[in-house]
Amino acid sequence: MSAPLHPQVVVITGASSGIGRETALHYARRHACLALASRSEDTLREVAEECRANGATAVLVQATDIADAGAVQELFDVTVTQFNRVDIAVQCAAITAFGRFEDVPVDVFDAVIKTNLIGASNVARSALRHFQERGSGHLVLVGSLLGVVAVPYQSAYVLSKFALSALVRVLRQENRHLPDVRIHGIYPGPVDTPVYGTAGNYSGLTPRVPPTADAAGVVAAAIVRATERRRSSERQVGLLNWPAIITFRLLPSVFDAVIGPFIRATAFESGRSTSDT
Repeated sequence: MSAPLHPQVVVITGASSGIGRETALHYARRHACLALASRSEDTLREVAEECRANGATAVLVQATDIADAGAVQELFDVTVTQFNRVDIAVQCAAITAFGRFEDVPVDVFDAVIKTNLIGASNVARSALRHFQERGSGHLVLVGSLLGVVAVPYQSAYVLSKFALSALVRVLRQENRHLPDVRIHGIYPGPVDTPVYGTAGNYSGLTPRVPPTADAAGVVAAAIVRATERRRSSERQVGLLNWPAIITFRLLPSVFDAVIGPFIRATAFESGRSTSDT
């Protein structure tokens, strides 16, 4: 496929691994100009080389902590300076911590909220200001099934993702008068990413990728499809998402009775963890 005359300019936060990395590669194959952001600049540079090898027209790397609103605005300013505009902004960055609510240290709990909710809000704010000025653009916020369904042992993550789902809805409401400014919520179920090995763990058990997890590329493909739409959209991604949502809403006592054992059986190794983070 030949490179387009005016390639899309795509900002991707959380681009160093998992869904963000796969999303970057998907847009690279479409010959986009990419601005890749995460806290790990060295890893970002490796992803940037992969993107160039897969056809990206140009790649910008910017080390960014999305919890810092000034750093996020700088990311967008640098991107606009280099590429003249932003067409698509995809917020993938997220962290979690495993353990009962009272066992997760306050600073760890707060860090999850700060990255997943405040950080996503910072990205949305900078993106929307640019899109509203231009009159067009796609903002994608990657949430979670756990922003619709509450489960134990990831309380901070669940709270942050519930709030993020609400933010998507609010932004859709507030931007209805701008039909070319589209806001998309993508809500995956379990995804096979490094987060299970890098998350803070205060559960006494060893987290693992659940057997029902999708590959990160499945979610990346859903993100790309969303930005091809002419309207704002929200989509659940995962075979078990809707069965879980329906049970959560219609049979809450049944859901609450089975979800703890289900999570312990699927999201943790059997036996105790030798150490907690």
